[in-house]
Amino acid sequence: MRRLREQFLRHREAGVLVVAVALGLYFVSVTDVFLTRDNLVNITQAAAPTAIVACGTVLLLVSGEIDLSVGVVAALAPFMMHYAIDFWGVPAVPAIVLALLTGTAIGFGNGFVTVVLRVPSFVTTLGTFYGVTGIVLTTSHAYPAEIPKPVDGAIGSWLGAAPWAHLAWAAVIVAFVHVLLTRTRWGLHTIAAGGNPLGASEAGVRTGRIKIGNFMIGGTLGAFAGLIEAFRIHTIDPNIGGGTGLMFTAVSAAVIGGTALAGGSGTIVGGAIGALVLAVLQNGMNLIGISANPYFLILGGAILLSMIANVTLTRLRRAGRT
Repeated sequence: MRRLREQFLRHREAGVLVVAVALGLYFVSVTDVFLTRDNLVNITQAAAPTAIVACGTVLLLVSGEIDLSVGVVAALAPFMMHYAIDFWGVPAVPAIVLALLTGTAIGFGNGFVTVVLRVPSFVTTLGTFYGVTGIVLTTSHAYPAEIPKPVDGAIGSWLGAAPWAHLAWAAVIVAFVHVLLTRTRWGLHTIAAGGNPLGASEAGVRTGRIKIGNFMIGGTLGAFAGLIEAFRIHTIDPNIGGGTGLMFTAVSAAVIGGTALAGGSGTIVGGAIGALVLAVLQNGMNLIGISANPYFLILGGAILLSMIANVTLTRLRRAGRT
């Protein structure tokens, strides 16, 4: 039993997994609605965009960087699809690809300024955040737009309108990025770039290329999260992503899931479970009639407790006690 407990605690996802199970059991015990099909769909649709964005956020945090603009990239991508189809006459699939590449290009710009011009990523992406926000509001006149007819059907169902779509896409993306971080040279170099940048450079790791690539992955995932949200709510809203809301929720999920803000370590699965915990917490509070206001109080406490637990477990691992 002790060995099983020690092996369990060696996993960074252990703490957040226990919290997720405990929250689920609590809300099942206090309300019969929690396990209904419709409510479970609501939870997955709330958790999936955060989990998808958290995948890119974890890669960036592990490599020692952060992207504050990913939330507004999520708002811009559906508008790019709308402009391409309705104004420029682009067919449906290339328009969706164009929307995704918009996120990729913004990520490249963030990475280029951060790595080549040596501007801290916090400042770079803060500027990008305001710039992209201005583009979204100016071009849309701050009004929502309808989903273009060529994608308002089977394509829309696959990309977010169907009840299963969010869960399926989140599972595929989490699995892919998890393998990328843990089983590939790219992941190994990402960890090295964040944990020991000087040593990694001396060992031949092209840390700049790795960081720019991770910015591009993060931007693309942000754009994809915006697209599936637009199809889910069946409108293209300039408030998709809630400004900094989606970004901060993704960072919270990553931190709660065991990713270190200092870089060098993190877990994609932990970030996804962190996103699930936040969705379950908010959903459960709504079901039992608790005001949404205390949610942020609980979220702040959860982040602090998670960081304290991570630091403590890391110290115990280094001391060989777990």
